[in-house]
Amino acid sequence: MASPRALKFVCLVVCAVVMAASTAKAAISCNQVVSALSPCISYVVSNGALTQQCCQAIRGLNSAARTTPDRQGVCTCLKNTASQFASNSRNVALAAGLPGKCGVKLPYKIDPSTDCKSVK
Repeated sequence: MASPRALKFVCLVVCAVVMAASTAKAAISCNQVVSALSPCISYVVSNGALTQQCCQAIRGLNSAARTTPDRQGVCTCLKNTASQFASNSRNVALAAGLPGKCGVKLPYKIDPSTDCKSVK
């Protein structure tokens, strides 16, 4: 039987897929964001090891988001995903700290309160 965390994650991915369908004209979909960052899930959800694959995924996603709509779309997806974890501030903090731990500077904070429309 699946653990409660695994079920929570599956619900999170389903929510992200639904939200991706309504995302504006960004070339990077929320599905792509969630899929790309899958190597980071164990770190964020269960405080697992921070892997090289996770950091590579963050670097790659940051590099791929070249236009303002792309950056805003990725930001919105991450914001909405972080909102799903809002009840667990530890998970939100781990997610928010990932870019810094991987040496990536994002133009926004991974946080449920981030205003992604202001991202340029």
